[in-house]
Amino acid sequence: MPATHTDKAFEQDLRDLREKLLAMGAKVENLIAQSMKALTERDSPLAEKVVAADKDVNRLEVEIDELCRRILALRQPAASDLRLITTALKIVTDLERIGDLAVNIAERSMDLNQVPPLAPYVDTPRLAELAQQQVKKALDAFVSGDVAKAEEVLQGDDLLDALFLKIFNELLAYMMEDSKNIRRATALMFIAKHLERIGDHAMNVAEMVVYMVRGKDIRHPRSRNLPE
Repeated sequence: MPATHTDKAFEQDLRDLREKLLAMGAKVENLIAQSMKALTERDSPLAEKVVAADKDVNRLEVEIDELCRRILALRQPAASDLRLITTALKIVTDLERIGDLAVNIAERSMDLNQVPPLAPYVDTPRLAELAQQQVKKALDAFVSGDVAKAEEVLQGDDLLDALFLKIFNELLAYMMEDSKNIRRATALMFIAKHLERIGDHAMNVAEMVVYMVRGKDIRHPRSRNLPE
């Protein structure tokens, strides 16, 4: 992370930016956990709380965007600070989308709670745990400026994708076994896909951490002839 600035107001702005991003990250991590709890414990009131809590995530997104614009307008950031600010602008979008996906899971949970459960929920709770771990690890990498930890997130995405595919195939088998399972299995497929997308957003955050620290953009290597 950047060294301490002689301009104390500038340093405070950067500190506020990191703190707001961490607060937003903590909120979306909690939304993932609560939305899955609403599913596994068939707790629709909890799911409704997840939906309502999304407004706090959206508020933080707006506050972070405004803070970044203010810093860019009033300060003259050095290259490393400029990368921090542009990284923050990218990360906040991914975090907001993670919050939206957690809300989608909560809404699916409320629908599933109206019908008998499709037992078991396969490995969906495990997929949620992995997705949440990826988000936390990516945010930890951002806070510490730890490229090695960011690379762990990139490598861990394969496990998450493999588990998603396993769940998809198992749910497909449930649907083929009995047409009465189709509605519930389809809803669980959507939930699994939302969790897989959360993992993708965590990977986006990790890629931006690499850019922030090294100044190297590693996104889309195949389309840009970059080494993977």
